[in-house]
Amino acid sequence: MKQHYTKKDKSTKDFQVSSDGLIQVDQLKEFIKETIKNKIRGSSKSSLTYSKPYTQRIDNLKMPMDYQPPKFQQFDGKSNPKQHVAHFVESCNNAGTYGDYLVKQFVRLLKGNGFD
Repeated sequence: MKQHYTKKDKSTKDFQVSSDGLIQVDQLKEFIKETIKNKIRGSSKSSLTYSKPYTQRIDNLKMPMDYQPPKFQQFDGKSNPKQHVAHFVESCNNAGTYGDYLVKQFVRLLKGNGFD
């Protein structure tokens, strides 16, 4: 059974989630690429105009009590973003991180210029 989340606004992605709670790697890569591109493009904008590239539903997610996040280096905007994303996707797949939790986990990995 596939679930389909509809767009709430222009910055929110549609994710096709499989019955076992997995988001396709291509969808996640596109989301990450757009997030990084928007961060780079929007770095000169005021923080008052900041809007997250995902819905409030992602922020409201509670990680499972037994969740053990994979070990990652935070992305600071200085290293290669493609390598970072590839490592992130591979590590999440190996750790069984799925669905919207991938989005929540990715946002936690950004810092400094990688987040701004």
